Amino acid sequence: MDLKHLGYDLTVSFMTFIISLFFREIRPRGSHRIPTEGPVIFVVAPHANQFVDPLLVMRECKRRVSFLIAEKSMHQKFVGFIARMVHAIPVIRPQDLVRKGKGTIHIDCNDMLHVIGTNTQFTTQLCPSDMILMGEDKAQVVEIISDTELMIKHEFKLLDGGEHEYKCMPHVEQASVYQSVHDALNSGGCITIFPEGGSHDRMEMLPLKAGVTLMALGAMSQYPGLDVKIVPVGLNYFHAHKFRSRAVIEFGPPLTISPRLVEMYEQGGQEKRQACGKLLNTIYDALKSVTLNAESYETLMFIQAARRLYKPAHRKLHISQVVDLNRRFLIGYNMNKDDPRVVELEERVLAYNQLLKYHGIKDHQVPKTHVGGAHTVLLICKRLFLVLLLALWDFPGAILNLPVVIVANIISQKKAAEALKSSKVKIAGRDVLATWKVLVGLGLVPLLYSFYSLIVGFVLYKTTTLSLWRVLQVCVCTWFVIAGISYASLRSGEIGLDIAKSLKPMIMSVLDPSGAEILRQNRNTLSANITDLINEYGPKTFPDFDVDYINRMKVVSTPPSRSSSSSSFNLSGLTTLKTFQPKFIDTLQDHQLFNWTYTRDFFTRSGSNTPSLISRSNSFSADDDVSIEHVYHIRKDE
Repeated sequence: MDLKHLGYDLTVSFMTFIISLFFREIRPRGSHRIPTEGPVIFVVAPHANQFVDPLLVMRECKRRVSFLIAEKSMHQKFVGFIARMVHAIPVIRPQDLVRKGKGTIHIDCNDMLHVIGTNTQFTTQLCPSDMILMGEDKAQVVEIISDTELMIKHEFKLLDGGEHEYKCMPHVEQASVYQSVHDALNSGGCITIFPEGGSHDRMEMLPLKAGVTLMALGAMSQYPGLDVKIVPVGLNYFHAHKFRSRAVIEFGPPLTISPRLVEMYEQGGQEKRQACGKLLNTIYDALKSVTLNAESYETLMFIQAARRLYKPAHRKLHISQVVDLNRRFLIGYNMNKDDPRVVELEERVLAYNQLLKYHGIKDHQVPKTHVGGAHTVLLICKRLFLVLLLALWDFPGAILNLPVVIVANIISQKKAAEALKSSKVKIAGRDVLATWKVLVGLGLVPLLYSFYSLIVGFVLYKTTTLSLWRVLQVCVCTWFVIAGISYASLRSGEIGLDIAKSLKPMIMSVLDPSGAEILRQNRNTLSANITDLINEYGPKTFPDFDVDYINRMKVVSTPPSRSSSSSSFNLSGLTTLKTFQPKFIDTLQDHQLFNWTYTRDFFTRSGSNTPSLISRSNSFSADDDVSIEHVYHIRKDE
């Protein structure tokens, strides 16, 4: 076997194991669409989890892929080592080289393209094609006249009068990066790129960079006959930065690049820009189809609640189906959101959510509040006893790993604060939390277990007559025993937490039966109203809408989920702790989940034939999309 491939495979296998420990469940969807051979570019969004995102793609795409990584990340020892092992291509990003400019500047009132400096050093700090940054505004340098004068290409849009501090961002030639990508594609390889340009934790997807179009069109232009496929990849996290959370990775249909676009690209100038713009629009369109797009957090809350309350959908679904179902509900909502009935229903659903929050239970637990009586009291006692037993079993592992938890939280929060300080697009820096929790765990867990093992060995060596060799054997065995105890504690702790959550509706049914009855009545009324509304408007949005199709839909069978916190928790699941999650068989096509398809008329404005939500110019609005960060609030029990 090629040593180059061996190093890649071993690294990916190791990181896959680590990712499987961090996430409780990872579900791929549409992986059968990935071409098994030939050059492929995976375009991934939203980039909400820094270094964890490319690991998920490598884990699920079933092909060896190289990914583009910020050059500054290569200087981090462990990250750089892993990146080199998986053949990552470093990219020097201009924003990583930004430095504060000396002195202050102002604009000539007679010529808005003439910048005048005070105590500046333009000749040493700037070159033609560099950028001057002032807050959110920027302008390209055209000519440097002297240390205190220069000309810019465009006016500053947000500049007012007076002196201003500024920053300098150098122009970076990426010819060598593009050539590396072109060569990799020509050899039949795969490239992963995050077209937003960097990780973030914003609600909306960031504007896409045109680099991916230059890579694809440039490779096909340089190597005639090369057929590059572009596969859109949507990352959908459920609490991305939290340990033992869930994720869905969805692969869209491969995009074929038109030869006409390659011809336009080769002509250069305006034709080249138009070719890149058209391809970028197509990519954006494709990413929209594998990500959830809402206007606000409240809209997402309404969509999720409506999906739960829709009677035909009130059944256990895979998280991949949950993501797709939310997206389909959102299409119908956007088409009819101004309808008075929809507006009134949205207000009632949001009020119902607040009522649930007040009582401290989840929507799926409401039907379980009808039990009550002495039997429920007995069941509560039984489950409390089980929670106590599992807590005792979990206690040793929790104590052993407590230092890791504390240190990982401290370091990840510190790194998040640093990332937030150095970024203009991050909100709280949550996109780096999972990465640093994984990195800290990778470094600290083996050291901590080794420390515990050495303590055991030292005690044995001082208090027994065992030989040094035998003591070392005991230390090694102790290390693996501690690892086993930790994993068993983790699994038992999850089960205990699920059982503890199942107590809430039962306790409410005993202590507040009238409140439980009001909740059930509200839920039943809302469910009936939402079901009637969807059955009425569904055919208008989806021409082949089938009311009963979801009831006939076959769901891939899986063992009882450990994530369920309903009061119907299957206690038989305690008899076996399955180490590995079963491989998800992705049998669901986009058009099969409901047997629905949607009309493109929904996306068009009056009198326009162009899809207004997904087809646009080269500049994208930051308000067009919603980050999956808010999908994290989807209940993990769904």
